[in-house]
Amino acid sequence: MATEALPASSSIDLPRDGDDLLCADNSESMADISENLKSPSLGLGTPNGYLSGEAKIERAWAHWNKLGQPKYIVAPMVDNSELPFRMLCRKYGAQAAYTPMLHSRIFTENEKYRSLEFTTCKEDRPLFVQFCANDPDILLEAARRVEPYCDYVDINFGCPQRIAKRGNYGAFLMDNLSLIRSLVEKLSNNLTVPVSCKIRIFPNLQDTINYAKMLEEAGCALLAVHGRTRDEKDGKKFRAKWDIVKAVKDSVSIPVLANGNIRHMDDVQSCLEETGAQGVLSAESLLENPALFAGYRTDRGEGGVEEDGNVDQAELVVEYLKLCEKYPVPWRMIRSHVHKILGEWFRLQPDIREDLNKQSTLSFSFLHSLVNQLRERGVRVPLYVKDPCNGP
Repeated sequence: MATEALPASSSIDLPRDGDDLLCADNSESMADISENLKSPSLGLGTPNGYLSGEAKIERAWAHWNKLGQPKYIVAPMVDNSELPFRMLCRKYGAQAAYTPMLHSRIFTENEKYRSLEFTTCKEDRPLFVQFCANDPDILLEAARRVEPYCDYVDINFGCPQRIAKRGNYGAFLMDNLSLIRSLVEKLSNNLTVPVSCKIRIFPNLQDTINYAKMLEEAGCALLAVHGRTRDEKDGKKFRAKWDIVKAVKDSVSIPVLANGNIRHMDDVQSCLEETGAQGVLSAESLLENPALFAGYRTDRGEGGVEEDGNVDQAELVVEYLKLCEKYPVPWRMIRSHVHKILGEWFRLQPDIREDLNKQSTLSFSFLHSLVNQLRERGVRVPLYVKDPCNGP
């Protein structure tokens, strides 16, 4: 069995500097979370191990229907799909969300890693908890720790980054399909919560279809398909292939989600129509505009008008900061979100961005004052909504 390499960015001696510290004392917050997590799980009740293939499919759909068939979903993003950001996206239309990718071995070994990287609350549902792994036993141990608090345990078979190649996980397991199968079977046969998988496509269509069918046979109850290959890392350079997602959807019997090319709600509707998928995942576009699923967009588009209320990216940052005070996370996550949400504002006022970059230690008072500076200068970057006079 292959062994997992420890990512260089995941030292056991956490935290390392100010940006790795929690943004607030989380003792009260975690007590609230612990109390909230006493709500009943929506798990399957018993593992899939004894079920026939047809019964597994029926159970997969029963679970999906029980969750309300969410269509608008926050994709897993390392250091970016943490609890406060998930809750912000849920306020603005997201119907389900993934956690950031968690490293299964570190998650089982290190309590500090678990407390820093995985938090949730009763309102944070439906929830996919995603792990990277290459050892079935370690993955099962990690999954059992989160099983009561989520609706799917997800296995990351889609990460194309070099760290995944060094660690032998993510999309680089596509070279070892027998190991992929053993990971899925291990969870499916032993967990009461369903197993989902997030994948990339092969260059060859039939290889992709065979891959999807194998995952379904192994016990995958939901499949999220990123319509790019492992080598197509740049989403701006390579368009996701919705026709391949549709081919996968037509070849399996479990729910399928589509990932790729989602910039605004027009893309969402087009993707659902062209692929037949049950829902869509958005990642990069949500980082810039967490209100995407509520119909807001960063460009005017066809028939768009400037939003005339209080919703703009500065207001979204303020809302995000309030959620971080309620659900503390490491400052590095907050710094990243502020940069991404206010990217266009900083482009127009680069001196304020430089002031942010100079701060080795952040505080909520500093970040609120930064937003106030942007507003006081009167250079507002609007969000847009579709003009109701132009029809649906």
